[in-house]
Amino acid sequence: MKIAWFCIPAHGHTNPTLGVVKELTEVGHEVYYFSFGQFREKLEKTGAHFISCDGYEPDMEGEDAAERVGKDMAFATELLVKATLALDEMVSEKIKEINPDLIVSDSVAFWGKLTAMKYNLPYVSSTTTFAFNKQSSKYMKHGIGELCKMLFSMPKINRHLKVLRKHGYPVKNILEIVSNDNETNTIVYTSKDFQPCAETFSEKYCFIGPSIRPVENSIEKTRELTIYISMGTVMKNPDIYQHCIEALGNTDYQVIISLGENTIDNEQVPDNIEIYDSVDQMAVLSIADVFLTHCGMNSTSEALYYQVPLILSPQTPEQGAVAKRVQELGAGMMLKKTDVKGIKSTFEEVLTKEFYKENAIRISEAFKKCGGAKEARAYLERLVEDE
Repeated sequence: MKIAWFCIPAHGHTNPTLGVVKELTEVGHEVYYFSFGQFREKLEKTGAHFISCDGYEPDMEGEDAAERVGKDMAFATELLVKATLALDEMVSEKIKEINPDLIVSDSVAFWGKLTAMKYNLPYVSSTTTFAFNKQSSKYMKHGIGELCKMLFSMPKINRHLKVLRKHGYPVKNILEIVSNDNETNTIVYTSKDFQPCAETFSEKYCFIGPSIRPVENSIEKTRELTIYISMGTVMKNPDIYQHCIEALGNTDYQVIISLGENTIDNEQVPDNIEIYDSVDQMAVLSIADVFLTHCGMNSTSEALYYQVPLILSPQTPEQGAVAKRVQELGAGMMLKKTDVKGIKSTFEEVLTKEFYKENAIRISEAFKKCGGAKEARAYLERLVEDE
């Protein structure tokens, strides 16, 4: 079986796929992975054929372009068209050369889906967030104002889509590109238990559970209770780290903070607090008792896999959906106040009430019952056999 796999240049969308790709190549299938230079090494380690998409990115005009994508559908469509057409010649050449049996594409690497449409190839969506349909999308807070903006921008969107059609992409409307339905074959990297509104998805959705890599470097647990804090790269409130240090310093807790690209004044940090630019997150979660997180899907899944209750501080609508589901299942508590007093009381609440730990254990057990990469491989094999 030959698979052409497309992904966006993001660790959170690439990393969950690595186990599936490795599983496929180990049994003799060929995976041609269209990605970007920063991921070459880890993709080639899985046995995939790496195909570089570097140099084909559309120009993101202005510093606020990335933010506009989530708010302005016409602008997002323009970028989607630009990205697809920038890749068109290279991808067309490679697809004719590879002659794949199917295309797997990240749910937001829309050029992969469009390529499947253009060449009439079986398509599978790789969904590293929750699967979204009319029911589960209610977890995302989109107001009436955003709907109105989208309706007003439809003429502009349709003009962009006409350009795609001229280049051989048989797309009827924007929803056909950006959303999947119950007829779309889809791999979802979570369990049915964690997926909101799971009962509303068809059997074409394969819930394989989160992709969890093993601990590489163990970390010593130095206190009875260990707190882990990591808020990703998009920080709406950069003072939160400083407030955590003030709230949790000189206590009986072992506190491990991973800053990522953020910086703080850490000249006078109490002895019980360890600050790193980055950590082996699996190693920390394996000893943690609570995790303050921005609620990225991967970080949340990894914590729950290790039965760690969460303190939830989402920064984006997608993270808000994850936080809402965790809270709904009783495995975490929303951080409503980010001042020193609010942080201290929230940690005490989650650490002292067994309710949160018990529910994290329940979600973890459901994750471990999923079939993982082997189930994904069998699912893809069945799809090709049925063609």
